[in-house]
Amino acid sequence: MKEYVVVANGKLRQCAYDKLNETVTLLGWQQGGKMPREVLEERLANADALYSTGGIRIDERLLAKAPKLKVVAQASVGYDNIDIAACTAHGIPVGNTPGVLVDAVADTAYALLLDSARRIVKAHEHVASGKWGERKPFGLTVDLAGKTLGIIGMGDIGSAIAKRAQVSKMRVIYNNRHQRPDDAELGVTFVSKEELLAEADFVLLAVTLNESTKHLLNKETFAMMKKGARLINISRGGVVDTDALYDALASGHLAYAALDVTDPEPLPGDHKLLTLPNITITPHMASATVETRDAMAMLTVDNILAGLAGKPLPAQVGRK
Repeated sequence: MKEYVVVANGKLRQCAYDKLNETVTLLGWQQGGKMPREVLEERLANADALYSTGGIRIDERLLAKAPKLKVVAQASVGYDNIDIAACTAHGIPVGNTPGVLVDAVADTAYALLLDSARRIVKAHEHVASGKWGERKPFGLTVDLAGKTLGIIGMGDIGSAIAKRAQVSKMRVIYNNRHQRPDDAELGVTFVSKEELLAEADFVLLAVTLNESTKHLLNKETFAMMKKGARLINISRGGVVDTDALYDALASGHLAYAALDVTDPEPLPGDHKLLTLPNITITPHMASATVETRDAMAMLTVDNILAGLAGKPLPAQVGRK
């Protein structure tokens, strides 16, 4: 397959780089950082495949620069930066990486859930600032046991989070586009979005970002949440209206928010969210383990090689 040219717009995991480099003609970008747009467009002119590490909009404008493109594969589950309709119109299948990151993301979500209740990060800051040494009180936190967790988006990741929460003796309710047929097996209860917001002590977002989920939580929906509720977001930053979130936290209507994703992203160090005492923000790291990122990279390679061979992609967006 050396006659095929594969362009990568960012640094690849070494396992993925080695496999592609020995199989195809790879135009990589191993120095890290963002590939200059002019370099990307120049390379796309002869590209048969695009390995996307994210950070670029893959739309009609970019596809026009890549007349030979046969497949696009992105090393992530989310693909809101890709115009799927435009790719489909050009006969270009799009691959992503579902499944392989479920446990890593669910672990991070559970960690943020626990932090939102027990304020572990803030407790460390209390000690590091010397306040504990000065015998200044940190204050009390809350239990997970006996509380209700509301998960919006009960896919593979949502169900993995539910299992972790149930170990902490939490009741789990959820809202989805469709009720799952395995509710009883999972031990979760399907409710409307309005019911979930009104009942949940903790609301966790595990949805994809699209037109129907953009600003799913906003001024109106925050008002539906019970006073003192806590928010955890491991989906996409755009699912939450940032200004409305700030107001809900600053007013005390929400007790806490723990976020792995933000809007904008990355979040500037001087952003107003970071002035709040009742928030924890991590740098979109939910899938950032060695094992998971290697698995994501290799699935992306498999998607590319299948697309070049004219075969169905192992993980193809929109294919049932």
